[in-house]
Amino acid sequence: MDDVATCFDYYADLAEKLDSRQYNSVDVGMEEFNVRVRREPLGAVALITPWNYPLLMATWKVAPALAAGNCCVLKPSEMASVTCLELAELAAQAGLPAGVLNVITGLGQDAGASLSSHPAVAKVAFTGSTVTGKRVAQAAIANLRPATMELGGKSCLIIFDDSDLDKAVEWVMFGAFWTNGQICSSTSRILVQERIAESFYAKLKARAQSIQIGNPLQPGCRMGPVVSSSQYERVRSYVQAGCDDGATCLTGGRRPPSCSKGYFIEPTVFINVQPHMRVWKEEIFGPVLSVGTFSLESEAIHLANNTEFGLAGAVISADQARCQRVAEALECGIVWVNCSQPCFCQAPWGGIKNSGFGRELGEWGLENFLNVKQVTTYVSPNIWDWYSPQSKL
Repeated sequence: MDDVATCFDYYADLAEKLDSRQYNSVDVGMEEFNVRVRREPLGAVALITPWNYPLLMATWKVAPALAAGNCCVLKPSEMASVTCLELAELAAQAGLPAGVLNVITGLGQDAGASLSSHPAVAKVAFTGSTVTGKRVAQAAIANLRPATMELGGKSCLIIFDDSDLDKAVEWVMFGAFWTNGQICSSTSRILVQERIAESFYAKLKARAQSIQIGNPLQPGCRMGPVVSSSQYERVRSYVQAGCDDGATCLTGGRRPPSCSKGYFIEPTVFINVQPHMRVWKEEIFGPVLSVGTFSLESEAIHLANNTEFGLAGAVISADQARCQRVAEALECGIVWVNCSQPCFCQAPWGGIKNSGFGRELGEWGLENFLNVKQVTTYVSPNIWDWYSPQSKL
């Protein structure tokens, strides 16, 4: 909730500053013309959000869209709609005019498809799976409407042999098991340099087994259930695929003994994972971590980039020059150095390749909901006189 409030505060501040940026001048090299730029809202925008972080993901879109002066039609996931309905109620209580923020609920194939393909929509902003994102983007482009796609990921964290292993393990845990791995930017692929692999495995196993699993409302709990029965079965199927493909299950992969009911699954770590395996290539969206090894820096970069996704990546090393080289070489929209998963509403968020296009958050998130208009004025006292008998040529 703190992140939600911070995001609204941030975009409220940018909205107040927007007026000072109106009619900024552009030097075109001709004193006869005064050229200025005006920023205007797009109109009615469609915002489609997922079930993980339902209120925060909605805020990432609603706050900049409203700050830019647009009207919004928000379609939350059918699995997590209540907080978005409450957001609309709070907006009405705060005095937002009727019709400025609208929330529609329903299934994606019904409400979402109709919304993304509606000709009156000025822009579509979508967060969700890559498969669905492709359909939403196609619906938008059929009407020649812009879209922002924040899609899936299979982010890689590279650990070099000069790293502090205890710190590295903590960031690996946070990057993969935070919110049960149900986050698009999860660093669920780990590449660890060969010389430190065995020590890393021992520390990671011990820490993964120490996670307290249970009711998220209980003090001390650090992992609850996954979101639904279908997601639970999906995660279990990937655990089985990892075993079938020949990866070694270092720990986890089962229902916790202390949780006889509910969609609970232990934090799972696979080692000896090869690039062709499904647990290495495909987004699981659950607490499953795949670990491989590398020898050279160039090998690590190749393995990290050899994916259809490009949302995020991370590198851990004591060598800052190396960290900069790797950060520049990783093919993704977000890179974390000596950490994993920090997110700030002031900084851009988004990916490349099959992780989507466009950026949310920061000033970039606001610009995505604005139209840029050129306003050019002829200011010379002289007649233009292009068609005079005495040609300007």
